[in-house]
Amino acid sequence: MLLKDRIAVVTGAGSGIGRAGALMMGREGAVVVIADRDRASGEAAAEAIRAGGGRAEAICTDVSDDGQIERMIGTTLERHGRIDILHNHAGIQVGGPLTEVGSEGMDASWRINVRAHFLASKLAMPAMIAQGGGVIVNTASNSGVFYDHEMIAYATSKHAVVAMTRQMSIDYAKYNVRVNALCPGWVDTPFNDPFIAQMGGRQAIEDYVRTKIPMQRWATAEEIAEAILFLVSDRSSFMTGQALVIDGGESIA
Repeated sequence: MLLKDRIAVVTGAGSGIGRAGALMMGREGAVVVIADRDRASGEAAAEAIRAGGGRAEAICTDVSDDGQIERMIGTTLERHGRIDILHNHAGIQVGGPLTEVGSEGMDASWRINVRAHFLASKLAMPAMIAQGGGVIVNTASNSGVFYDHEMIAYATSKHAVVAMTRQMSIDYAKYNVRVNALCPGWVDTPFNDPFIAQMGGRQAIEDYVRTKIPMQRWATAEEIAEAILFLVSDRSSFMTGQALVIDGGESIA
């Protein structure tokens, strides 16, 4: 097993990419702490890991609340004594151009997509240093390496995640803590609903996928989970400060 007995914390792990990545880590031997604001979804993801013979527990966590992030990290350290993997995945998608996005939309994007990643990493870092190393993966997006039309709040926050990831990696590589950014493209999960509505509905997004993505299809959450496993395992042991783009070629087309 690639992750035998490693302690992994995954935010936004109750559904979509976060859930697929958490299940993958559980199959590879990690003890997975499922953090999701939806208690039922988090518990269901943990139970799915346990049903497959893995070890998991759920901590209901809304990453927009600093106190809940502190409790998530603190509780994990109290129970397990270490954190080997932190996947900061929870995020939101706020659509619209400059003149249509309210300040509250920009603030929410920053707080959940960037600041929550920062705080969880800040709280976990001392333990990772003390134990001799660790891995942090911050979910950004391919919107963190190129730009979407009429997505100012989302694209700005995701570019910030990539920059923050690179800064963390430079500062903490000497402690054997690796920090990389996961940059998925279009994955068919409910997370995309705001952008799909903005584009004009399901048919419009299907047309976009067929014509604008060189591979002419969506990714599956399981495909992204394979990339997550690479980033959190020793398979990427000499990789830090990188933005791993998995988008079927969209960002270079």
